Amino acid sequence: MLGSMSAERGRGRILPTAPGSRVTRVELFYDLVFVFAFLNVTNVLSETLSGRSLLAGLLLLLLLWWCWVSFAAVGNVVRTDQGVMPLVGAVTVAALFVLTLAMPAAFADGPAQRQSGPPAAVLFACCYLVIRAAQVLVFLSRSSHRGRTAVRLGLPPLTSVALILATAALPESPQQTWVAWLPLALWLAALCIEYTSGGLAPSAGLTVVSAAHWAERYALILLIALGESIISLGLGPKLSAGLPATWPVIVASVLGITIIAALWWLYFDSLAPALEQRLHRTRDVRARAALARDAYAYLHLPLITGIILFALGLKRYLTAISHPRGDPWREHAAALDNRVLFAGLVIYMLGLLALGVRATHRVSAVPTAVTAAMAVGLPWAGRLPAVAALAILAVASVSVVLLGLRSADPWRSQVRRTALDEQVAAEQEQSEWRRHHL
Repeated sequence: MLGSMSAERGRGRILPTAPGSRVTRVELFYDLVFVFAFLNVTNVLSETLSGRSLLAGLLLLLLLWWCWVSFAAVGNVVRTDQGVMPLVGAVTVAALFVLTLAMPAAFADGPAQRQSGPPAAVLFACCYLVIRAAQVLVFLSRSSHRGRTAVRLGLPPLTSVALILATAALPESPQQTWVAWLPLALWLAALCIEYTSGGLAPSAGLTVVSAAHWAERYALILLIALGESIISLGLGPKLSAGLPATWPVIVASVLGITIIAALWWLYFDSLAPALEQRLHRTRDVRARAALARDAYAYLHLPLITGIILFALGLKRYLTAISHPRGDPWREHAAALDNRVLFAGLVIYMLGLLALGVRATHRVSAVPTAVTAAMAVGLPWAGRLPAVAALAILAVASVSVVLLGLRSADPWRSQVRRTALDEQVAAEQEQSEWRRHHL
C-alpha cells in the first residue's frame, strides 16, 4: 500500500533510483538506436575506407560513446521508466536517430557528397546539444548545488557544440591541405573537452547509486556491439545485398564468428563479474565514482573501438573474398584492411588487460603474450591470404580461451562462484517476494 501511494505521488516527476536497481527495458529499447549508430559508422567506413575517413569515423565513434556514457549515468541516478523520464528518453532517441542520419554528410569530403536540407554539421551539432542538454537537466534536477553543477556539467557540451558548429563555416573545397584537416582538428578539440571534463565526475558530485545497474549497463552495450559486428558481417558490402554462399565465404564467416565468440568469452567469463564485484566492494563514494569512471566510462571504450574496427576489417575481408580477382582462397585484402582488422583485436585485448590492472590488479600472461604477438605480426599480415589470416586469428583467440580454462586459476573459480551465489540469492529473494505479494 505504501509503495503504491509513493508511486502515485511520484507520477509525472523524476524519481531517484535505488542501490539495488537493475537495467530497465526502456533503456534496452533506447540502446537499439545506438546499434543503428554503430552499424552506420561501420557501413560508411566500409564503402570509403581511407586514412582520413578512418580517423573521422573514430572521432565520431568517440562522440557517440560519450553520449551513451552520459545517458547510462542518467539511468543510474533516476528511474528511466517512471515519471517524465520515458518522454525525456524518447526525445533523446529521436535526436540521436537524426544525428546518426547526419553522420555521413557531416564528414563528407567536398560538396558533391552534401545533401539537400540543413548543413550536416549544424544538424549534427543541434542534435548533440539536445542529447547532452537533456542529460544535464536531469542531473540538475537531482543536485543540491545546481549552480556549480550547471557550470561543471553544462559548459563542456556547450563548448563542444560551438566547435562542431565552427566546422560548418569552413570552406567546402579548401585549397590548402592543412585547411582540409581543420574540421577534424575541431572535432578532436570537442572530444578532448568532453573527455577531460569526465575526469571531474567525482568532484562534480556524481555518484554511482547502483553498482549492479552500472556494471550491467556496460556489459549489455558491449554485448550489443558484438551483435552489431555479426549483423554488419552478414549484410555484406552493401545494405541491399548479402554475401554469396561460396565455400571461401562460408569458411571465412565461420572463422569470424569464432573470433567474435572468443571475444565475448574473454570479457563475460570472469572479468565482467569481477569488475562488478569490485565496484560493489568499493564503499567510499568518491572512490567508487573514480573506479566507475576509469574502468567503465574510459576503459570500456577500447573494447567498443576494437570491436567496431574488427567488424569493419572483417566486412572488408569478406568483400574481397566474395568478389575475388582470382582464386578466392588466395585472395589478399588491402593493406589498410589488414591493419584495421588486426588493430581492432589488439585494441580489444589491450582494453581487457587494462581493465584487469585497474580493477583486479592482475596481469594475465597468456593474453599479454598473444596481444604482443598480434601487434608484432601486424606489419606481416598483408602477406597472408585473407582466409589464412582469419584462421590464424581464430586459433590465437580460441587458444587464449582454452588456456584460461585449463589453468585452474583459483581467482576465476572464486569470481564465478561468488557471481553464482549472488544470482541464486537474488532469485530466492524475488521468489519469496512474489509468493507473498503476487
